[in-house]
Amino acid sequence: MTRPLTCAEVFERLDDFVDRELSAEEMDLVSRHITDCGICASEYRFESGLLRSMKEKVRRIQIPDELKTRLLHQLRGQGSDSV
Repeated sequence: MTRPLTCAEVFERLDDFVDRELSAEEMDLVSRHITDCGICASEYRFESGLLRSMKEKVRRIQIPDELKTRLLHQLRGQGSDSV
């Protein structure tokens, strides 16, 4: 059985945990630690809340139609070199 993580080890992995970029085993280890450690749980809630807030704000950004068209042309290799 894998040993539990320390708070320092959890803090090192917290950004990747929030982004779901850890292996399944590491996700489980961090999750178990957060369940038992109030300090790490608080930090997790803060970081996940911050990420959620940023995602909501990014979704509200309206890209002008002209810029969307230029970007699509560039991505398809049909546009000029200036964007």
